[in-house]
Amino acid sequence: MALTVFGLLLTSGAVAQDANLKRLDNGDDAKAWEAVGRLDIDGKGFCTGALIAPKLVLTAAHCLFDTDTGQRIDKGHIEFLAGWRNGRAGAYRDVARVVVHPEYIYNEKVSSERVRNDLALLELEQPIRSHSIRPFKTAARPRTGDRVGVVSYALDRAEAPSLQEVCAVLARQDGVLVTSCSVDFGSSGAPIFVVSNGEAQIVSVVSAKAEVRGEQVSLGTALGQPLAELQAELVAGRSTYLGAKPSQRRIKVGDKAGGGAKFVSP
Repeated sequence: MALTVFGLLLTSGAVAQDANLKRLDNGDDAKAWEAVGRLDIDGKGFCTGALIAPKLVLTAAHCLFDTDTGQRIDKGHIEFLAGWRNGRAGAYRDVARVVVHPEYIYNEKVSSERVRNDLALLELEQPIRSHSIRPFKTAARPRTGDRVGVVSYALDRAEAPSLQEVCAVLARQDGVLVTSCSVDFGSSGAPIFVVSNGEAQIVSVVSAKAEVRGEQVSLGTALGQPLAELQAELVAGRSTYLGAKPSQRRIKVGDKAGGGAKFVSP
């Protein structure tokens, strides 16, 4: 995957042409994105998640593991804050059940296999039913060269999400989207979307960021079959963290993948 990214960065001007981040800190700017929320996790940090049904939040699997111990975080220590902005949320919900993709292994070396399976669904204790918080639909993954966008919280924008309305799909490989979208710590699980007929639809979630020859790219988990598998497990009433298993290997920030690319889970 790193070699593909190298080639794209040498031949594509997409990164330099991308739109800047727009902070969604007022009602008018944020009203289309209230179903994106902050996931407060174990009192230690946060990720980004997005409502795809009244009781279902889509996010990245690695968000649900303790970074110090590698252990799974109890659902009682996770809260979804829909539309969190400047100290208030449109809805606050506890989590009833967590389902992580059965092939995901936490702290495995960042690779296309890990990113491809870095997906989780949170079933909320109570549904969110509000005219102002409408769940997003999902769509098939976009093609290389397509324009996408991302809405995310991050370390320097924890109190309101930011929108990057225009970034590009640089590559699709092994179920992974390589994009020029701007992400940082806290952006994990953020929805990557396309706009169809004026409606934003989620096509991926942020799994990791990568630095290749000084250029920042992001890696996203494609939906499709992985999401269908998670939904089937929910319908079947499977147990929390079905199939997910921690690895003995710990990834440290700054670990390098082959080809000189540096990968970090945001």
